[in-house]
Amino acid sequence: MHTSTNSWWRKLTLAAAALFVLVGHPAQAQKVVLQGYWWDYWNTNYPNGWANYIALLAPRLKAMGIDAVWLPPSIKNGNQGNGYSPFDNYDLGDKYQKGFTATRLGNKDELLRAVAVLHANGIEVVQDIVLNHNDGAGSQTGAGGPDPAAWEDGSTSKYKNFRYVSYTKPATSETAANYLARNGRFAKNWQNFNPNPGNNSTSGDWNAVYFGPDVSYYNGSYGQSSNATFNPTQTADYMRNNVRDWLVWYKKQEGFDGVRMDAVKHFPDFASEDFLYNLQTNAGWANGGATMYAVGEWVGSSGQMDGWVANVQNRAGTFDFSLRNALYSIVSGGGNYDLGSLPGSQQNTRVVNINGTYVHRTVPFVNNHDTFRPQLSTDGNYTGWNTGSELAPHIEPSDPRISAAYAAALAVDGSPQIFFEDLFNIGSTGKRFSHQPTSTVDLPQRSDIENLIWCHQNLHFKDGAYKVRWQAADHLVIERSTKAIIGINDNFTTWQNSTVSCDFAPGTVLKDYSGANGTATVTVSGSQTVSINTPPCNGTAASGRRGYSVWAPTGIGTNYNRAALATTQEWELADDLGDSHASSLKQGGQLPAASVAYRTAGRIYVASGKTITYTLFPTDATRSLAMELVSSTGSILSSKTGTGNLTGTYSPTATGWITLRAKNASTANPAQRAFIKATYTAPAVLTSTALRESTVTATTTAAPTGTDLLVYPNPTSAERIDVVLQTPRDLTATLRLLDLTGRLVHEQRVRLYPGSTEQRLNLGRALPAGVYQLSVPELNLSRKVVVR
Repeated sequence: MHTSTNSWWRKLTLAAAALFVLVGHPAQAQKVVLQGYWWDYWNTNYPNGWANYIALLAPRLKAMGIDAVWLPPSIKNGNQGNGYSPFDNYDLGDKYQKGFTATRLGNKDELLRAVAVLHANGIEVVQDIVLNHNDGAGSQTGAGGPDPAAWEDGSTSKYKNFRYVSYTKPATSETAANYLARNGRFAKNWQNFNPNPGNNSTSGDWNAVYFGPDVSYYNGSYGQSSNATFNPTQTADYMRNNVRDWLVWYKKQEGFDGVRMDAVKHFPDFASEDFLYNLQTNAGWANGGATMYAVGEWVGSSGQMDGWVANVQNRAGTFDFSLRNALYSIVSGGGNYDLGSLPGSQQNTRVVNINGTYVHRTVPFVNNHDTFRPQLSTDGNYTGWNTGSELAPHIEPSDPRISAAYAAALAVDGSPQIFFEDLFNIGSTGKRFSHQPTSTVDLPQRSDIENLIWCHQNLHFKDGAYKVRWQAADHLVIERSTKAIIGINDNFTTWQNSTVSCDFAPGTVLKDYSGANGTATVTVSGSQTVSINTPPCNGTAASGRRGYSVWAPTGIGTNYNRAALATTQEWELADDLGDSHASSLKQGGQLPAASVAYRTAGRIYVASGKTITYTLFPTDATRSLAMELVSSTGSILSSKTGTGNLTGTYSPTATGWITLRAKNASTANPAQRAFIKATYTAPAVLTSTALRESTVTATTTAAPTGTDLLVYPNPTSAERIDVVLQTPRDLTATLRLLDLTGRLVHEQRVRLYPGSTEQRLNLGRALPAGVYQLSVPELNLSRKVVVR
């Protein structure tokens, strides 16, 4: 098992591989990554279904040339929020706990389908992973969460018993006794968080309790709960060993291609290096390889970021906050920033050579969800800024200099990250929460950013060495050698023209692919110089371009097209995984002893005519097992029976869901765990019919027949919310009101009777104006509530 503390032999291997920083070399692993969400991401057409939203958006992203999409955290949170309060590592929206099944992204089937649809469009998936804290200990009501023996951290009120439902222990009630007996995988106790006997500290970046119980990755941070009934013993390095195992499971199950690691300065570097090593080289068939996209969020100076990159042995880069400070200065400086100083602001560790492949580890960016926190009207338009919660000052997408900032971010070394709210206008259309992702009218893209992505991809910036050709206060010129010359101008009214050296051959005719110079061309001189004309930021240039020009040889058209990717995902059938609750997806559970009952592994969404390859891996190869592919109508499409690994293929004749399931072939068999792996291709384009199928066949997300939830009036006042609930039976239900960050605002239990029942939320206070989500988990109902 890999650890970072005794890896001297691998350090020699890395040295032999000449893993070092390079400047002026073309990159072979540079990607344009779209952050596929904003901080309070939500769409009323896809409530708790962001995976469906992204899947529908995928063809537009392919057409723009996006290489990868960064998805928000996809494991179960305690509040169905935006992902940054992780609760159960092994719940991807398939287990009924905390009063709901789906995460903000949707249920597990929908998440895995979104990954496959992105792949079918040639787009890789970068999964956001939160490793520095857990949150939400306790049942739906919080019962069982506190451990009275926990050492006080001054922040979490000793809520450090983390217990999870499983196939054998569903959530039959929300009492402390039920919660503390739940036996899902990777239970956690107070000793796994700071402070503890192995690390008695709550100070410093690695140990401070900022966001919840702070995970301790130190060797001695282990022990047992003082009050849980499911209370297995722990051993040294408990959290580090289990997170390592979980990450390998996660990569296999979801099939993601790279990782964004949240808040890496808040847990030890040796843990980060360990996790990255295992994702890259110790995940079996799912190995990401040494060039796997990986980036850590370290908010600090260039030297601090470079230090972290060195400590994780160049297995990941960082978001270049140092460069981002310079990009912010372009915008905030009002034309007074010295553009010539921008290249010097980049972090030093940007490109590494791994066995002859130059990998751009650094990530230039203009905005992301942590720097961009707007205040919103009820329809989602910007009304102000929550600057106190921004890690760095925001850059407004409407600012006339943002195009110059993006031109710089895409021209310099690195794998540039594009922010959703910069590429797409959702802040002034009045349709932030109600647009269709397929509509360019409802969800318009910003022309300058779209053009810069086109230039970066179709002119192949990544294949040309990075060279700074001109540095002046108002004009920065960068060449990607023999591919393109990018001019950047932050002056509002004045064009900038500079004669620069270049690597293009004498006589090469260049045109401006930004369109700012219209049809004008320039010719490289005999001494390999050329005059570069770059427009001001006031939008008066042709095509309305602001602050940048992109020069390359004439005659280049759209040529960048990533091939479709197949998807491989693996499900584990085990009693401590999945959930048998009626409101869950009812997936998981090992093959039962003395029984030929089926266990459902999961579902895949396949394209017609695209071959599926599937394999069942038993843990007892001497027993005869059976595996089946089953249609949405229950027909067996393909099956294999026998001992050992069972492999089959099937070519579907229709696009749609296929269920993967397995069983013992004999009642004489003992119980056993098993693994099912499937390689398949999803359709590149989802239809509205596909989404209806998702709701109908995934019974956990469909409201029972005869139920409804009405809110009146809506929009409503800030102090009164009346609802009408319709149900065909008696039951006690929960009304949960959340804001758009996923924070629980109000919760109350109500008794319902057959027919319609009127209720008023007893808020006890006025709510701030905004958009809220009202849900009834027991009925799988959800409605938007607008408070004015």
